[in-house]
Amino acid sequence: MTGPLDGGRPIAGLGVEGTEQVYRGEVVDLAITRYRRPGGLVVRREVIGHPGAVVMVPVEDDHVLMVRQPREAVGEYLLELPAGKLDVPGEPPVECARRELAEEVGRSAGALEDLGGFYTAPAILEEYIHCFLATDLAPVAHEPIPEEEIEVVPVPLRDLGALIDEVRDAKSLIGLLRLDRRLRAPA
Repeated sequence: MTGPLDGGRPIAGLGVEGTEQVYRGEVVDLAITRYRRPGGLVVRREVIGHPGAVVMVPVEDDHVLMVRQPREAVGEYLLELPAGKLDVPGEPPVECARRELAEEVGRSAGALEDLGGFYTAPAILEEYIHCFLATDLAPVAHEPIPEEEIEVVPVPLRDLGALIDEVRDAKSLIGLLRLDRRLRAPA
């Protein structure tokens, strides 16, 4: 069923007229593709291919565990939710979430609740991020990845509104808003 609030649906009859692979990288690919829409119009799009990712909203002792790390593309250290890309083709997002949670914040989750997913920039990027609430956390031994320079920053849940106002990373903002909505839902 579709209606004014359907979150998205396939473009029935969309065809690919041709694709030119411009770049193949370690994380992303770039292709120029010509699409034929159902009405016959052909459009040219530059599309960045990406395997997808996960973002976790880890909650421990009335705190959300954020990470601060350098983001060279914007020249800043950003406060974000822990996240990571699907490294293995076909890797289940929940398994990626478990791996990334251990790598980035040194925790395992007794429970991972699916909070839904989202595209990051669907006009140009294929990346789809799966969002999970991680609870019943326990410390796990892990080897920090030196290149990532991750600092774990626990933020009290009572400061969630201020955190939402301050975070400038889209995936983190979406995850925090979904946490806020869940916390406000009647029991």
